[in-house]
Amino acid sequence: MKLLVRVWREFPIGLQVFIARVIRPRFRVAIAAFIFDEQDRLLLCEHTYRKSHPWGLPAGGLEYGEDPEDGVKREVKEETGFEVQVDKLLYADSAKEFRHISLIYLCRVLSGSFEPNLEISRIQFYNLDQLPKLLPTEKVLIDKMRTKLSL
Repeated sequence: MKLLVRVWREFPIGLQVFIARVIRPRFRVAIAAFIFDEQDRLLLCEHTYRKSHPWGLPAGGLEYGEDPEDGVKREVKEETGFEVQVDKLLYADSAKEFRHISLIYLCRVLSGSFEPNLEISRIQFYNLDQLPKLLPTEKVLIDKMRTKLSL
């Protein structure tokens, strides 16, 4: 290891950065919103591109260089038409199965109205005891947040 450090130290910084980018794992960052109505029902979206588990959280990928809070606001706006306020980061997790980091935010609707779009055919608020069929990873996430939020 000492030999590797000595050799590494001799490389110009540009070469170190290039090598690090090639050999280090890269992560995709997902952002999602937990949005509740006055009856503590959770907002879910019916995704047009999911066959067996169409319902899920408003979510998407963080763009390179994008602030995570701005990213979740953008995704919610694109999927639901709602302008939201980000109240707090609820959860951050690095998936063990693949290179994926999830950032989950608690958000509140400020304004807007839903129009079906290419990605989302409809939205609905659900009681946490009566959720539709979800991807297993989203179901686990919702259960974790339910405990964390004492719902």
